[in-house]
Amino acid sequence: MSVPHIRDIEGKHIHMVGIGGSSMSGLAEMLHDKGYIVSGSDRTDGYLIGKLRDMGMKITIGHKPENVVGAQLVVYTAAILTSDRTELDEAERLHIPTMERAVLLGQLMEGHKNAIGVCGAHGKTSTTGMISQMLMETGFDPSIHIGGSLPSINGSTRVGRSETFVAEACEFHRSFLQMRPSIIVMLNIDADHLDCFKDIDEIQSVFGEFLSLLPPKGLAIGNGDDARICELFSKLNVKRVTFGLNPKCDYRPANLTYDDEGHGSYDLTYRGETLCRVLLRVAGNFHVLNSMAALAVMHQMGADMQSAAVSLSSFTGMKRRFELTSITDGVRVFHDYGHNPTEMRAAISVAKKQKHNTLWAVMQPHTFSRVKALFNDYLDCTEDADITLVTDICAARETDPGDINSDMLVDGMLSHGHKAIRTPSFDDTERYLRKHWQSGDLVLTMGCGDINLLNEQIKKHGDTEK
Repeated sequence: MSVPHIRDIEGKHIHMVGIGGSSMSGLAEMLHDKGYIVSGSDRTDGYLIGKLRDMGMKITIGHKPENVVGAQLVVYTAAILTSDRTELDEAERLHIPTMERAVLLGQLMEGHKNAIGVCGAHGKTSTTGMISQMLMETGFDPSIHIGGSLPSINGSTRVGRSETFVAEACEFHRSFLQMRPSIIVMLNIDADHLDCFKDIDEIQSVFGEFLSLLPPKGLAIGNGDDARICELFSKLNVKRVTFGLNPKCDYRPANLTYDDEGHGSYDLTYRGETLCRVLLRVAGNFHVLNSMAALAVMHQMGADMQSAAVSLSSFTGMKRRFELTSITDGVRVFHDYGHNPTEMRAAISVAKKQKHNTLWAVMQPHTFSRVKALFNDYLDCTEDADITLVTDICAARETDPGDINSDMLVDGMLSHGHKAIRTPSFDDTERYLRKHWQSGDLVLTMGCGDINLLNEQIKKHGDTEK
């Protein structure tokens, strides 16, 4: 069965399987804004689905054959292929065309002169948010697709009327190979998604395939401190520039300093020439690198760099990225989307710079395959916290193989000399925190599953009754 192009079914009914995911919900918003009739389904409810319902979309909890009836196209996430194919099988029976999420994103990006794809194991969402905000506030009127919520657009998507489209480009299941970028921003290459990649070398190879999609007049912007990216860039036949701390990088930070809470400030230089003064309101050395990547895009697109820097100075981060969710019992409670050891370590490094007494890390490990592949890295990634609480593993798209669990993580952490406690459910975790925390403490919950709901219930319950 031939798959239609999205522009050939304008105004028609599109059903989205797995609509509650960050990327899928964003695409749903974009299609809705373009005049399509959008419905969807997912296994569980959530705040993103609530927002879509408020926009008038019909969302069903649970995958049922009847959900696809009447649709002219069914869009699905790659994760559905290994979990619940109920609606895809029914679409096939009814001869309704189906399309993977990444193909849809690639089709929406087609025809844009400046099609910017931001890729990397870490930092995609924040960097795409930085670029998006600066593009909007310096007159580029971009279309935007981010796997997170950007406060300045109160969501994850925007339909612009220019030749510029900026989007996250995710390597999971090689999804980004469906895009046709003219500009690629490559932040880092790290071991992740090892449920669909053999090892780090295969991951690097796939990032190389993504770079090969650039047209002859395309542009590659990459982290010059990352040896694997440098190796890939050395083989490119298109224009390429680098950012980083390495003296050989094209974009570098001069006079780099951090305040007491870890916010960086620096003079951005390009091959020795100072372009602008940068003052960040997001903390962490990784955000210095993210901001240089974003500013490199602006410079290469001919933006006024002083205006870009002013815009960047007002960027306060993405929803679920070191987000303060409440102050309860005098304890500041934060949430971060970080879900692998590298990202959790980075989030803890930011938390440690905040004023606090006891620093509590609350970890929701994500997927059994990731925990198994990166098990040893998990054991020390929260070592800078005073106490780590570990919830049950979020299965997400997977089924429990029976050979890995949170008790094993806790035992490993304890054997490494770190104070760790298993609190299986969110209710267990909240009870433990309220019993032991003290005013002046800081709690950081981490994970890309539904652990943000823990933050919501702590805020809802308010201060503990004495």
